[in-house]
Amino acid sequence: MTTNNDETNRPLATIFNLPNQLTALRLILSVVLFCFIVWEYYLTSMVLFIIAASTDWLDGYYARKYGQVTTLGRILDPFADKVIVCGTLIFLVAVPEMAEVTLGLRPWMVVVVVGRELLVTALRAFIEDRGSDFSAKTSGKLKMVLQCIAAATCLYYLSYAHPIANAPTWCCLLLVASVWSAVILTVYSGAEYLVAAVKLLRK
Repeated sequence: MTTNNDETNRPLATIFNLPNQLTALRLILSVVLFCFIVWEYYLTSMVLFIIAASTDWLDGYYARKYGQVTTLGRILDPFADKVIVCGTLIFLVAVPEMAEVTLGLRPWMVVVVVGRELLVTALRAFIEDRGSDFSAKTSGKLKMVLQCIAAATCLYYLSYAHPIANAPTWCCLLLVASVWSAVILTVYSGAEYLVAAVKLLRK
């Protein structure tokens, strides 16, 4: 399976295939999700987030299985991932109830997440432009999973009225554990990509 870097002569239906349509749907769902967070429909937001995040696996699986990988998809798919995850965390950290959770989500954590994504995106663009391979690593994929768990848990926590008093203990503990696990792996993953980039640039 190969990806054609020059898609100008390919039919529009081939370029905007089912996997790319699912990716576009994920972007649309992210906008709807952000609106529901602002409107404080947190349980609905959690469901939308899970649906949107799930399409990331689905479109990638379908594209690889049926040979529908495109240049547009390679660009759009990671962009959609970053929009929904980083966007959700940004909206969540603005919710006052989040600050009430001891060791919970904090602005600096979101800065770390967004900064890591910007760094890796810049490194990938630079290195692949020089003809080297800079594919996603296992730590990067696991980082995405933990970030999604953290975001979904935060949304579920906020679905309780006055969550600091009414949310169950297990939910608070899961929130803290998932948030910190996501941040730690985000830092580790970013460092791993940085080391890999330095090694490639030294060749």
